[in-house]
Amino acid sequence: MRILSMDVGDRWIGVAVSDQLGWTAQGIGTIERKDDETDIKKISKMVEMYKPESIVLGLPKNMNGTLGPQSEKVIQFGNMLKDNLETEIVYWDERLTTVSAHKIMIEADMSRRKRKKKVDKMAAMLILQGYLDYLNNKRKEE
Repeated sequence: MRILSMDVGDRWIGVAVSDQLGWTAQGIGTIERKDDETDIKKISKMVEMYKPESIVLGLPKNMNGTLGPQSEKVIQFGNMLKDNLETEIVYWDERLTTVSAHKIMIEADMSRRKRKKKVDKMAAMLILQGYLDYLNNKRKEE
């Protein structure tokens, strides 16, 4: 059971994948956005390679829980994925994941230049790990 996750931005898409047991998230890369067709081709290759049962998209909610303009863009992107891939799309609250990703990399004494290149992938990992933790806790309760 693999799950793919994405931190979708206007210029970059950070991507992470779970291990086969669905316990841990690993960053696998960053996709530079070009156009919808090119983005779908790159994501299709990842779906073909990892065969995820679902794709988790980070949904950037406002601090009060409402959806803003960036959330609407992510939902449109998710709808495009649904139209082109046969994989379930799940939205996951990603508030503050980019901030957390920067904080983790600063604590690791990573330079600003390196952080800029890796922040989207790290955010995708944090989104996925939060979702995996939720699923695993839900299973324990059942």
